[in-house]
Amino acid sequence: MTGRRRLRTSPHGTTRTAVLTAGALAACAALTAGCGVVPGTSGGSGDGTVTVMTWAPENTGTTDKPGMPAFARAYARWINAHGGLDGRKLTILTCDDRNDGVAAAKCARRAAEADAVAVVGSYSQHAESFLPVLESAGIPYIGGYGITDAEFTSPLSYPVNGGQPALLAGLGGALAANCGPVALVRPDTIAGDQLPELLDSGLAANGAGAARDQRAAEDATAYDRQAERALTEVTGGSGKRGCVVPVLGDRTRIFMDSFRRVRDRFPKAGTATVLGSVDQTLINASGGASGPYEGAYVTGWYPAESDPGWDGMKQVIKEEAFGDTRIDAADAGVQTTYIAYTVLKEAVASLGTGEVTARRLVRALDDGAPIRTGGLTPPLRWSFQAELASAGFPRLVNPEVTLQVVRGGRLVSARAGAVDTTGFLEHADLG
Repeated sequence: MTGRRRLRTSPHGTTRTAVLTAGALAACAALTAGCGVVPGTSGGSGDGTVTVMTWAPENTGTTDKPGMPAFARAYARWINAHGGLDGRKLTILTCDDRNDGVAAAKCARRAAEADAVAVVGSYSQHAESFLPVLESAGIPYIGGYGITDAEFTSPLSYPVNGGQPALLAGLGGALAANCGPVALVRPDTIAGDQLPELLDSGLAANGAGAARDQRAAEDATAYDRQAERALTEVTGGSGKRGCVVPVLGDRTRIFMDSFRRVRDRFPKAGTATVLGSVDQTLINASGGASGPYEGAYVTGWYPAESDPGWDGMKQVIKEEAFGDTRIDAADAGVQTTYIAYTVLKEAVASLGTGEVTARRLVRALDDGAPIRTGGLTPPLRWSFQAELASAGFPRLVNPEVTLQVVRGGRLVSARAGAVDTTGFLEHADLG
């Protein structure tokens, strides 16, 4: 595994006060949650096992992340076949939160009833529903996807990435040097209202003007009008170079279909977005090198899938999930789950002998040595005295993002190392 070279950036301009946001971009109503357990395992850590839960929406038709619980199951099989967690058997409970607050709370209650010592590597847009349940039970939330405000404020949340705040701030910094005017197309929602300031923080830090803010319905079936308006704004209608940034979650695909239809009249215009709104699968489905994403900049949390740091994750997939189409090594959700389980493994090892409990795990995460993830993130240590605490991001301990670009239809690294977005986020005005 290889380390990461940090490329610290220093913003300039007027200081502004930041408050936290990383809102969800989509939701779908549901009333029930389905839970499962890896066959052949049983709950409780008092009998030499470590019981944890991983949840994500799986069959909603909106923002589904089935690869995350699927990878958790594969990881349990793999780690148990290789001696367990410091000699302890790992038991995985899974739950489908169905993109619904009621179901998410049910998943959290199920974790508490099963005496799970942590929820690990999970995705949910409903932290306001599940985190109070976990906090009441003293259960840490390790490696959430980073899609909600509370993941960066809760004392029992241990995020492994910088969520949407870091992605957008980092993208703004990159576009300031590589684009002319920028137009942001984002959901017309309360959560979407926070996105322009995040993007603008990176643009301003490198001397660029604010993005043109364009609202769009998050459930639209076409975005032709928005695409044409955005392209006109960034090119002035005269063919100047500019960039359109759609941040619409799973609706980005629909926007790009519209973008493709009108782009021919704006040949110099480019596009850029964040991981989660586009991935390699979507690029392939959109035409690869001949599709609308060719040349697009994309910010992500981690190194490209080709980085040797992912060899351990790929080994798990090869040995325990070969042929499972839900698990994609290039998917940011699967990658987050792998890193989260790496954190769990290291934290459990630091405890030495004795029963693994949620309380002991929290103490190890709060007070132990920084946890290393083989160069996939900087060393992780969570503290309310963290660098971004005064800016409203007390649990955001990994502000680094990577910059990738679509070349020849493939997502590849656009620059060596990672960009530290701390300075950008300190100057974001989210109030």
